[in-house]
Amino acid sequence: MKNSLPDHHLAIESFLVTREQKEALNHQKAFVIWLTGLSCSGKSTIARYLELRLFNSGIRTLILDGDNTRLTINRDLDFSPQGRAENIRRVAGIARLFNDAGVVVITAFISPFRKDRQMAKEIIGPNCFLEVFVDASIEVCMRRDHKGLYQKALNGELNDFTGIGSPYEAPLHPHLTVPTTIQTPEEAVSQIINFLSSENFIT
Repeated sequence: MKNSLPDHHLAIESFLVTREQKEALNHQKAFVIWLTGLSCSGKSTIARYLELRLFNSGIRTLILDGDNTRLTINRDLDFSPQGRAENIRRVAGIARLFNDAGVVVITAFISPFRKDRQMAKEIIGPNCFLEVFVDASIEVCMRRDHKGLYQKALNGELNDFTGIGSPYEAPLHPHLTVPTTIQTPEEAVSQIINFLSSENFIT
């Protein structure tokens, strides 16, 4: 249903407790680690291991995962370019809200289009958005695909499947690239942790 009030009747509310105060209470900076890559490149696995490493270091985190959000808040969206863009817009908005609460957010989304990732960066804030390219060839991803989605796409059973019926636009200047064709998930996580530490996102 269309909102009956035009946007100019809306205003961003400010609150008495700031994001900086919440970060201080949590003893951490809040930011988003945006994992992007082909299906079966290792995003969700890395997200799980990365969260565990951060949690064991006393860092409060949240994972936003593509399948989980598609089954809940975004279950009304399709996989058309428009549906994908709205999917990313909503996720970026949620990530920003959790950052405002002083929480580190790890996202695991194919997010195949550069313009959508740029939109997410603008919503979250450029200083808090860390783009990590989970880099695996489509041949490797197809071998890892226990759901058989690539084969279904090749058989014409799935439309707009990234890498088959729809393109994946790799990041041009990611903050970090983790080559999961040659790295284990633990090695990829260590690479991310070292980057976060070297850039003073974590201590």
